[in-house]
Amino acid sequence: MAERNRAGYVPVAADPTSSEAHHHIPHGGVLHVHPDGRSYTYAYGPPGVAGLLHNYYALGCAIFASIGGLTFGYDQGVIANVLVMKDFVQRWHLSAWETGLMTAALELGSLLGALTAGTLADKYSRRQSIFAACAVFCLGSALQCGAQNPNHLILGRGIGGLGVGALSMLSPLYMAEISPPEVRGSLMALEQFAIVIGAVLGFWTGFFTRDIPGSACWRIPLGIQLIPGILLGLGCMALPPSPRLLVQQGRTEEALRSLAKLRLRSGGEIESDPLLQIELLEMQVEAALIEQTATADSSTQSTKRGTFQAEWHAWQRLLTPQLRKRTLIGVMMMFFQQWSGINALLYYGPTLMRSLGLQGDAATLMSAGGVGIVQFLAVLPAIAFIDRLGRRPLLRGGSMAMALSHLLIASLVWTYSNDWPSHALAARVALMCVYTFTAAYGVSYGPIGWILPSEVFPLSARSKGVALSTASNWLNNFLIGLLTPVFMERSASATFLIFAIACSLGYVWSTCAVPETANVSLEEIDAVFGSSAGREDLAMKHQLEADLGLHDLIQRWTQPPPDAA
Repeated sequence: MAERNRAGYVPVAADPTSSEAHHHIPHGGVLHVHPDGRSYTYAYGPPGVAGLLHNYYALGCAIFASIGGLTFGYDQGVIANVLVMKDFVQRWHLSAWETGLMTAALELGSLLGALTAGTLADKYSRRQSIFAACAVFCLGSALQCGAQNPNHLILGRGIGGLGVGALSMLSPLYMAEISPPEVRGSLMALEQFAIVIGAVLGFWTGFFTRDIPGSACWRIPLGIQLIPGILLGLGCMALPPSPRLLVQQGRTEEALRSLAKLRLRSGGEIESDPLLQIELLEMQVEAALIEQTATADSSTQSTKRGTFQAEWHAWQRLLTPQLRKRTLIGVMMMFFQQWSGINALLYYGPTLMRSLGLQGDAATLMSAGGVGIVQFLAVLPAIAFIDRLGRRPLLRGGSMAMALSHLLIASLVWTYSNDWPSHALAARVALMCVYTFTAAYGVSYGPIGWILPSEVFPLSARSKGVALSTASNWLNNFLIGLLTPVFMERSASATFLIFAIACSLGYVWSTCAVPETANVSLEEIDAVFGSSAGREDLAMKHQLEADLGLHDLIQRWTQPPPDAA
């Protein structure tokens, strides 16, 4: 029978027939050394829900950081109700194009915010950048709440979008960099969980304020979004700094103390805990490899750090052969996430529900609000099982379910849209397909869209890689917000057909192009991509591992105890 370690779980090899050595760590956790004596995996605790509870401090930090996602979700949910409130409609008299522009202004601002945050996050810190993003978001929210004409509203949404876009990049980045490898996917799924909670809160806040007389019906829900912005802005500086960024900045001792705090190790355990030493050495190896690679690059040798030219070279590096595949995965992940059609449902839910034959404001709004609730329930199993099941199976299964749902909806709308009252059953089937699509999205593209970009990039390119991926999210989100009212005005069935085609292409992409990154440390993702690009880089990495003592540390744990038979 397998022996339980001090953390109370039984480590099991991925392949029970392998000759892996499992070494229990005195302070809790397990180290798996592979037969070659050099490669390994490790875990501070079990995966899934038990692992989240075991790593409760990192869980608490990730939950607080995910408030950045809540601000995004709240705006998605609240705008759907605001757009159909009687006072809002009668006050502004917006056309379909103006409605799309007002909705999409936040996404356009978010695109710029996500790109800007990548530079600030590296130059200053993750926490300082989060604080600045919250300040900008609160300024935009206040302008929306007090808008006196449509231009004020559009400007407020654009400014608020700068903050939302920056937070949508910074929160997942910070969460990825503080997460233990065995629960990184579960912790990062909290970003999507927060977005969903925000969408639900935003929608139902607007639902319950819609009958308040005058402009208060829409000013109140728009003003409430100041609360999470202020909370995150005031509290973010109490979060522990990212140990990976500290290593990149050469502050190794501070990085070790921050890492020990995140892994619940005491000051006396810092020097004796092999998992802390291994994780820190991995960060140092990657940082040193990146530094040596950059030094060897002739295009950057004469470039002074901090200049525009240096920043331009840093962004250009995302398109080099070494990182091109990773960049494409990050960008396309967000492309397919948005063109799945989820935000079209969130932004224009009541309008879409009317196209399915639902009658009456209350019925239409409550049916649209059900989308957020279904998504909320679907994210829960994703948090628990995303690290066990892996990214690719969930992406493939989600793509297939979403494509079939959209295709059936498009067929029903095409066939019965001229006489929904006589085909109530068809309308109910279409509504169930909407909910089926939402559930499939909630366990696949929703959480994984925020996980993959933060996983695939190496440390030196991570902030800019995540920023570019998030910019892809906002660019496509902008197009969805701008074009959906126009598409729906032309043909509701064709709108759903477009989303079905996008989901089908997403299935092909996730099958052919996406590697499995579950349960792989951020520093070992290179192996998944067959990188660092060539044999010379790989040899350099092995040499750095030896020079910094990583190989010696692993070998000490590979040796059997003296009293072993």
